[in-house]
Amino acid sequence: MKLKFLVIALFIFAVGFAQEKATLTGILTDKDMNGAPLPFASVTVKGTTISTTTDETGNYTLSVPAGEQTIVFSFLGYESREAVLTFTTGETQTLNQELGSTSVQLNDVVIEQQVSREKESALLQQQKNAVEMKQNIGAQELSRKGIGDVATAVAKTSGISKQEGSNNVYVRGLGDRYNSTSMNGLPIPSNDPEKKNIFLDIFTTDIVDVISIDKVYSTRLFGDFAGGNVDIISKEYRGQGMLEVSVGSKVNTNAINKNGEFLLQDGPGKLGFKNYDYASNALTAYTFKNSLTPQKENPYAGSLGFKAGDSYQIGEEGRLSLFATANFSNNYDYREGLNQTVSAQDATINSYDQERFQYATNTTGMFNAAYRVNSNNKISYNFLLVNSSNQFRDTFNGTIRDIAEQDNGLIQRGTYVKNTLMINQLLGNHKIDSLTTIDWGASYNKVISDMPDRTQNTLRNTNGTWNIAQINTTDNHRYYQTLDEDELAAKLSITRQFGSEINGQARGNLSVGYNGRFKKRDFEAIQFNFRLTQTFLAQAVDPNNLDALFNSTNYGNGAFTIEAYAGMTPQTYSGDQDIHAGFANIDYKFTEKLTASVGLRYERINQTVSWRTQFDAAGRSDTFDKNEFLPNLIFKYEVNDKQNLRFAASKTYTLPQFKERSPFIYEDINEIKFGNFDLNPSTDYNVDFKWEFFPERDELFSAAVFGKLIQDPIAEVNLASSTNDISWVNISDEGTVYGVEIEARKNILNFESEFTNKLSFGFNASYMKTKQDLDAEKVRQDTNGRLNINPTNSTSGFTGASDFLLNTDVSYTKDWSADGGITATVMYSHYSDRLYAIGIQQQGNLVDKGMGALDFVVKSRLGRHFGVDLVTRNLLNPTFERVQENGGGDVPVVTFKRGAYIGLGVTYKL
Repeated sequence: MKLKFLVIALFIFAVGFAQEKATLTGILTDKDMNGAPLPFASVTVKGTTISTTTDETGNYTLSVPAGEQTIVFSFLGYESREAVLTFTTGETQTLNQELGSTSVQLNDVVIEQQVSREKESALLQQQKNAVEMKQNIGAQELSRKGIGDVATAVAKTSGISKQEGSNNVYVRGLGDRYNSTSMNGLPIPSNDPEKKNIFLDIFTTDIVDVISIDKVYSTRLFGDFAGGNVDIISKEYRGQGMLEVSVGSKVNTNAINKNGEFLLQDGPGKLGFKNYDYASNALTAYTFKNSLTPQKENPYAGSLGFKAGDSYQIGEEGRLSLFATANFSNNYDYREGLNQTVSAQDATINSYDQERFQYATNTTGMFNAAYRVNSNNKISYNFLLVNSSNQFRDTFNGTIRDIAEQDNGLIQRGTYVKNTLMINQLLGNHKIDSLTTIDWGASYNKVISDMPDRTQNTLRNTNGTWNIAQINTTDNHRYYQTLDEDELAAKLSITRQFGSEINGQARGNLSVGYNGRFKKRDFEAIQFNFRLTQTFLAQAVDPNNLDALFNSTNYGNGAFTIEAYAGMTPQTYSGDQDIHAGFANIDYKFTEKLTASVGLRYERINQTVSWRTQFDAAGRSDTFDKNEFLPNLIFKYEVNDKQNLRFAASKTYTLPQFKERSPFIYEDINEIKFGNFDLNPSTDYNVDFKWEFFPERDELFSAAVFGKLIQDPIAEVNLASSTNDISWVNISDEGTVYGVEIEARKNILNFESEFTNKLSFGFNASYMKTKQDLDAEKVRQDTNGRLNINPTNSTSGFTGASDFLLNTDVSYTKDWSADGGITATVMYSHYSDRLYAIGIQQQGNLVDKGMGALDFVVKSRLGRHFGVDLVTRNLLNPTFERVQENGGGDVPVVTFKRGAYIGLGVTYKL
């Protein structure tokens, strides 16, 4: 009864309060950006504490006292605007307002200082106001640090690192399987059959407006999440018309030292688009197109890029914005060093001096069209094409077990990988009324990944003479694989404001919606093995002229035969994965200081993998269905106008990937990998606590504590076998991750002048611990005895995780005119020792020793049209070292230096 009376009293009070109020709604737009919405701008009733901020689409709703009121519109770095309006009780008025950036007049010359949400200060303001916990990297920061790709940008943020020699990004100690990637809020597929996420380094920063990193789960994200989600917000043009051309050149100090001796395999083109296939009679004739003789190259890299954009007024309210960019870059790398495997007693199994020549290309093209119908409706289309290629010519000189055990062996492998990604997205945002908005999107993505004609040959030197060596037919082969994947995705959310008002703003937002993701992958591979006669095994050969032996004439004379596992029938696997998700989320402001976000997401997951491989020639399939209910909770407490406290908790899951579940064999030089169809998903529980302090508009101090419990963690492990087999298993019942992150951005000196003249400092660091049990009995039970592991230790950390990560930078910016200036930035990053592979059969763990990188970047503007950039990377050129932690001490197994990188670029703007 008391509760009923209280509810009635509150209702009467709310009605009485509302009768003295009116409502003002509208949208704030950016004058400098041709009417683009202005999110997180302030709308205030002058002389009162009644205020609100615009949402991400620039919309606002404010409860205003009846009578004549002065409304103030403001945004950081923009001129404030005021409007005097008269309100009557209960009425609703609409006022759309346009804000322009601050202008400073000097001797009758007006200098317009353009400010956009790509600015670091604006993104910090967005981070401060948002309920969700995320980090944003904008175009301004990317430019200042001379960052050319998304992977490098992400690795500069706290708690995130990139593994040496791979494209893996680790978030809070969690690798590829625990992370996800999206573009404009829609998922994008991987371009590697072994990975869940696409290689972030193929995305150039030319296409990026903002990189948003979620390390805390919210219901708008798919539930396959534990480490983080990287969302690439594509660039949308907002200006009056532009055309920009840029050219650049880059060298690697290791590579240019091999000028005249830089060797690559024959076949792949210099632009990275070339592809080729094997002939239909490859088993009955020697019809391979590419020579086995290496080709000499001049290792000087370059880049060429174009950007263009314009916008057009359509009718009284409409605006069409168009933006396009195209960019091509290539890169030469060289490294040389030790690569070996050793026993638990430090005895050498295989030991090589590995030499790698590498050539990579990246071609990116993007087109974006955004049509703002009016202040309430916007539709946009994004198309992105990314084509990347990578050539490796590896030579391994030294000891080969059972073949050349007197340090007299040689393995030559030539690898060419070409990946093409096409993304198509259609997005919409609509304001139905002052309280309701609808966001939707749909995408179709396609990935084609090819590894055509990977060659491998094994040789042995006897008394100064090289001969082809052969223990197994796989010692000399040519290999082809291709992956074709199609993916459809959709999102729809409806958001409605509700509840009584606080400071003129509705207390709550209710969002409900749907997400869908439907993926289909087809993969096939075939390997042609060469079996030589004893006569030709004894024939002397030149390692750089193997065409003298492997040719159609010698094949016709019976010098060798060509074999494949199932004739001309490739090994295959296919994967189908459907995810349907519904969600609801409530953001509610309990007081002026305390806001909560509570959400629940339901996902229905179906994953089917089918295969026909040398493990299972008849072929079969395996399916699992999973229903997940995923709650999440976020609290934000505004200590004052400069400090926030945040808390978050959530439940998520981790899915195994297609290749991890299909028994397809992939042979590398020192290892063999195959999938495990008994692999099960993991369940993840996440908790975060964070403090933020914003002393000035572009300054930040923050500290965060996080923890994760992962049930049935998935690990890549060496099996108990004689052939160094590797597979994926649920390694234990649970694993844990916990740690702390700190971040600081501070202006050291900020000289007062008409133009920018300041020295700034950035720093972030994280310290974490990861642990998982190594349960051999669980692996045996889960796989019905098919797979066995024999770990040296009973526990381990997570592979790829460093206990300590550090990034720091110091920047000096000096502008001497509106169109002239210079920014110089010194950056240093460091990671501590991290586990590469878990030790087995009394062998110690493989550990990558900690190392650091020093970069120096200078960006200059020489008037309205010209800019010159100098980018130098890895100036300290430390030695990368992987060791095996045996009882007698650390034994080096991989060592090399990457070399330093020096690049010079020139930009011309019309």
